[in-house]
Amino acid sequence: MFFQKKGEALTIDPLRLPKHIAIIMDGNGRWAAKRAVPRKAGHKAGAEALERVITEAKKLGIEHVTVYAFSTENWKRSDEEVAAIMDLLRQYLKNSFQRFLKDNVRMQVIGDTTRLDKDIQDQIQEIEEKSKTKNGMTVHIALNYGGRDELCRCVQKIARKVANEQLTPNEITEETIGSFLDTAGVPDPELVIRTSGEKRISNFLLWQVAYAEFYFTDVLWPDFGKKDLEKAIYYFQNRERRFGGR
Repeated sequence: MFFQKKGEALTIDPLRLPKHIAIIMDGNGRWAAKRAVPRKAGHKAGAEALERVITEAKKLGIEHVTVYAFSTENWKRSDEEVAAIMDLLRQYLKNSFQRFLKDNVRMQVIGDTTRLDKDIQDQIQEIEEKSKTKNGMTVHIALNYGGRDELCRCVQKIARKVANEQLTPNEITEETIGSFLDTAGVPDPELVIRTSGEKRISNFLLWQVAYAEFYFTDVLWPDFGKKDLEKAIYYFQNRERRFGGR
């Protein structure tokens, strides 16, 4: 938890921004419960918060934002809630499509999308293809994603390469593993933000966050906005990053 002194102004150094911010968007359900509204209303408010954060991150000059939208474990939720999330995802992809193109934003989905409905897979493929040349910012959306599942799929790909004699065990390095992950070619997150007061990573980007700074806030995700993002970045810029050295 980061505590800002009362009256203290936040000054963000534009030359020391994290290139990649990963966000565990937690608290939609609690936000809805506090207001005695259906959980799907919380997810809708969460999608609106995501729009705000993407806009503000782009204004600041953040190059990559990865958001944990739906985990491999989220299938355990009720059929009604899963269906509501998927319908909201359809709307988000449809509504964000033209805005992403207009705002020079590239979208990439990480995770095993094969379990998603065919129409959602088609939407993802279309927006990824049409936004692939955009270079203003990249938004990575983790859908049916789990860090352990990603590592399993990565190991399977490498094992097939070894079995086909395209790779030897001695050639398997950290760089090799990174090249088979969903995030291949993307810099590792330097800052991970988790909302709603929880302090765990919940199977998110297990390999990639090895040296990330973690910022935990009690703010529920639907209430997260510009000032909260600035606080997280200010916290990051006041950390001493040694990467195991001195």
